Amino acid sequence: MTPTTPGQNSVTQTLAEDILTRVESLLMEAEQSEKPLEVDPMRGSLFELFVTAEAAGFLVDDAEQDMTADGIARKLSEQWGLTEATRESVEQQTQLPQEHLSKMRMLWSFMRMWMEWTYAWQRWNEFHES
Repeated sequence: MTPTTPGQNSVTQTLAEDILTRVESLLMEAEQSEKPLEVDPMRGSLFELFVTAEAAGFLVDDAEQDMTADGIARKLSEQWGLTEATRESVEQQTQLPQEHLSKMRMLWSFMRMWMEWTYAWQRWNEFHES
């Protein structure tokens, strides 16, 4: 990890929060419009956020801000109440309510894309060296 100055911490936190908010907004928009994340314009908008997160160093192990697919999913799951709903569903051995299931599916789609981009980005040089 690179050393940071006090002001830099708040800038990176603000950027991470902005990325998370924009990801959440795109996921909600896709859910409400019943349009898949995997096609443009959603895919392109998410990819731009991915590129921003990668450029900020948020996709590496032990990053100051965890913007990996797992990190974002964990944060959104908490915000949306999915973590608690899943825990209750398991404890009570009941199905996950439809509203939560819809959001869970959206997160899975998001995570799959984000992980694929991460993998491809990390291996880019391996296949494009001169």
